[in-house]
Amino acid sequence: MVRSIAGLAVALALMVGGPALAQDTAPASSPAAAGKLAEQVAMIPKPGVLFSVELETTIFKPPGEGPFPLIVLNHGKASGKPAFQPRARYSAQSAEFVKRGYVVALPMRQGFSRSGGAYIGAGCNVESNGLVQAEDVVATLDYMVKQPYVDKSRIVVIGQSHGGLTTMAFSTLAYPGVLGVVNFAGGLRDESCSRWEFNLIDAFGDYGKQARYPSLWMYGDNDSYWPQPLPEKMFGAYKAQAHGAAANTRMVDFGTFAGDSHAMFGSRAGLPIWLPEVGRFFKEIGLPFDPLP
Repeated sequence: MVRSIAGLAVALALMVGGPALAQDTAPASSPAAAGKLAEQVAMIPKPGVLFSVELETTIFKPPGEGPFPLIVLNHGKASGKPAFQPRARYSAQSAEFVKRGYVVALPMRQGFSRSGGAYIGAGCNVESNGLVQAEDVVATLDYMVKQPYVDKSRIVVIGQSHGGLTTMAFSTLAYPGVLGVVNFAGGLRDESCSRWEFNLIDAFGDYGKQARYPSLWMYGDNDSYWPQPLPEKMFGAYKAQAHGAAANTRMVDFGTFAGDSHAMFGSRAGLPIWLPEVGRFFKEIGLPFDPLP
């Protein structure tokens, strides 16, 4: 896992980097996926000032015509060049949402995998980095809410690692139909920035000032990127500024997980840890979470 990259290629909180942290990138034709999930890959347009790019997006949906509530799931960042990062699928995690009646869209952000454009970092400005990434969440939502099988009034945005930072940055934006956000081990770490921990804390505090939705945060105690008490400080900075609907926020410290709690969400072994907490959160914001018959 990369912890320092110079210039625009900012070192981000990664979800991947080794077998224990590897996000699921198996092709749809693999035995693990066959017959379990209805999967498609769409190239979603993202308008720009000078030119548009397309975002490679994996979509899983339940059987039937819907309309189904929507989850946008934001990926982490692997070591190396973003363009070489395989398409993220999170098949085990997506399957849990699909069997509860949710459509899941997983956009590869600009510059990642087969998505167009270049990855855009922001030096040591963590807040700006997240906001730039959040633009891709908006582009994904703009496409997905036009699909006839999507219930555009019931949306949740979820993210892991750098995708968690992206999700909390997105929470500052008003988007119709979004009911809540979930942050799994979100953040950004660049050790070439002398105050990277403080930059991260300040970014979450700034997001809290503008946040618009209820949120659930999940961090562990043996996270190789965010050792305690850093997650508590990030959450505390956010909560101190949050108001309105965003004041409905809680952080779950789930303790230690295997060799690195940063990998919890991306691991099948993590399902019994996060599913009950996410289910509780969904029901708090008025969404179903029981498996479909």
